[in-house]
Amino acid sequence: MDLLEFVRGCTFDDFLLTPQCGVLPRRDPHLVDLSARFSRRIVLRRPIVSANMDTVTRAAMAIVLAEEGGLGIVDRGFRSGDIGPQIAEIATVKRTQHGVIADPHSIAETQTVDEARRLMMRTRVGTLAVVDDHRRLRGLLTERDVRFVPAGVAVEARMTPRARLVVHEGPVALPDAERIMVERKVKKLPLVAADGTLIGLITAKDLIKQARHPFATRDGRGRLRVGAAVGATGDYLERAVEVVRAGADVIVIDIAHGHSLVMERALRDVRSRCPDVDIVAGNVATGEGARFLLDRGADAIKVGIGPGGGCSTRLTTNFGVPQVEALVRCRQAIGEAVPLIADGGIRRDGALAQALLFGGDTVMLGSAFAGTDEAPGEIVQKSVVVPESQKVVQVPFKVFRGMASIGAVRDRLDIEDSEPGEVEAIGAEGIEVSVPARGSARTVIHDMLKHLCSAISYGGATSLAELQRSFQADPARYLVKLSGAGRTESFQR
Repeated sequence: MDLLEFVRGCTFDDFLLTPQCGVLPRRDPHLVDLSARFSRRIVLRRPIVSANMDTVTRAAMAIVLAEEGGLGIVDRGFRSGDIGPQIAEIATVKRTQHGVIADPHSIAETQTVDEARRLMMRTRVGTLAVVDDHRRLRGLLTERDVRFVPAGVAVEARMTPRARLVVHEGPVALPDAERIMVERKVKKLPLVAADGTLIGLITAKDLIKQARHPFATRDGRGRLRVGAAVGATGDYLERAVEVVRAGADVIVIDIAHGHSLVMERALRDVRSRCPDVDIVAGNVATGEGARFLLDRGADAIKVGIGPGGGCSTRLTTNFGVPQVEALVRCRQAIGEAVPLIADGGIRRDGALAQALLFGGDTVMLGSAFAGTDEAPGEIVQKSVVVPESQKVVQVPFKVFRGMASIGAVRDRLDIEDSEPGEVEAIGAEGIEVSVPARGSARTVIHDMLKHLCSAISYGGATSLAELQRSFQADPARYLVKLSGAGRTESFQR
């Protein structure tokens, strides 16, 4: 089969997949291998990424995605030149879970309880390491130690001194740390060097989180991974350096038209300043565009021009490629050189499996997470008429918007003092809508994973990678191109 010719002009709703003989004993996401490459050096246990949109991914969403085995990309939708808010979101994710806390918050024993309380409140941690001027461990101070204590009391008077602590000299593997903590009946294990210098802290809380989320996407220090988006103009280079310094595991250079000289320059500049971090580039929708980014050093490529629920590029410019054709074009152009991220067009869980078969290694989702508890934005009540009874009821909504919408661009750029004509000159390629509030993104992810496992079963495979190999080896065995009546029968309910 000439797959590209077969899918030309087509998107997800143009196809069904033919069921094969099922060999999967259980469709349990805990038992089925769903691992996938996100970039050259990052592998996810779940092939789901949340989009870098200001109404989708901030710290709360990124934490849930990473805990569930995916990855969140914190958007760049903050005012131009103001990098601090994005750094704060990244830092929140990186401090949510630890294997070993390599840089625990600390305080001097000569400081006061009031200062300790303010530090705990600001950093949202319940334990401070007490250190001297040479960062040698002197003790630990917890929230319980400072509760109801007058403000002027010295930390030294309330801390648990080192002599009464269980301390481990040198690094320690997490299983060994857990064994020590069980045997000695302690909740915290400070790690020190031979000279007493504090080199880390392990807490029972973090060990419990590690066990509770076995598929979580973590870095080498046991922290949750998170990505950060930057642009290709303005403060992009400074922003890239700062987000990496804050702990971002991957940089996404995100512009509407990735096959461009602007992207070429941005890739070169960011690579020169951040040589040790994977860089994702996009978006593109053609083989030429994918090869362009690969040749310029991209570690992963985002595919999709105009298919997203918040994007109006095809409406306003008439440029784009249907998403299935775009994925096939890009995959055939670069082979397995770097992973592809299928970005947009997934409006039902069944399309998730299609995106991963037609060429995507992972999928990036925006509207699928819009309106969830973890999505940024306030809940507003709107009056809605119930068709059956014609009664007016109050329904909770959140705003969802494309990052090229006028509202998002206005918030991102420092244009408040611009003349009306200058603002109107910005070409909007996104829309802004209200979506119903609908609970936690964790539930959405769990449902997607169950349906993906079912798709693997129907496809006659035991893992996502096996299904992808079977499809690529013989796509004609799977693909059914639908007629209009076939689409109606399949997808209209």
